[in-house]
Amino acid sequence: MRAAVLGRPVSHSLSPLLHRAAYRALGLSDWTYDALDLGAEDVPVLLAGLGEEWRGFSVTMPCKQAAAAAADEVGALPRLLRAANTLTHLPGGGWRADNTDVHGVGMALQLAGVERVARAAILGAGGTAAATAVALAELGAEHVDVVVREPARAADVLRVFEALGVPTTVTPMAGAVVAADVVVSTVPIGAQPDLLGLGWRAGQTVLDVLYAPWPTPLAERVLEAGGTVISGLEVLFWQATEQVELMTGQPAPITEMRAALDGR
Repeated sequence: MRAAVLGRPVSHSLSPLLHRAAYRALGLSDWTYDALDLGAEDVPVLLAGLGEEWRGFSVTMPCKQAAAAAADEVGALPRLLRAANTLTHLPGGGWRADNTDVHGVGMALQLAGVERVARAAILGAGGTAAATAVALAELGAEHVDVVVREPARAADVLRVFEALGVPTTVTPMAGAVVAADVVVSTVPIGAQPDLLGLGWRAGQTVLDVLYAPWPTPLAERVLEAGGTVISGLEVLFWQATEQVELMTGQPAPITEMRAALDGR
């Protein structure tokens, strides 16, 4: 049986490490997991030509929207988000799209002690921000500030929040002060200098979805201010555990997967 991660670039992905550790722990000696460097336009062509030995794919950028569009069956989350990070082979043939990023963000926050959210903030407005919107809604968010460099780019995140019935405020990043107690940053490493002056303070919990290099400039700034920082490795880990279960049909071996991540 075969599985892989799809994306471009993909050579840096830690998904092979996590999934291979899971297969070893589950005794799935005939399962393999590879990294396939593909663009969005390659996804439908790939899926159309695969044999029955292929059981699933982890999907990263820039292929998430293409994965949702190419699937034969689309789960509720990728239908809302218009993006999938997981594809699994259907018993009768074809592919099902799911999104485990929501689970990853939710678990990362909860295990850091965030059991319920009143007011939260999301920095950035890309695909991960949309998944974060669902995770925050599931934690009971009553209002979410979306802080972006270009407010016009927040349309997709706002669409998700509207569907979820969560009030939002869009704030330009320039000159903003982030007052929320719970903050999730989806901003790429190259744009992080823009985040350092957002008024960080003690008592805030900040999830930075990045994990390499670590600590990020944002993580260092929040820690200096006395806040709590959660690494994006937690999101990666927990979204992968759910992927393993979807692909193999077995409970994820969390202890062994965690040991592989810690020992990399």
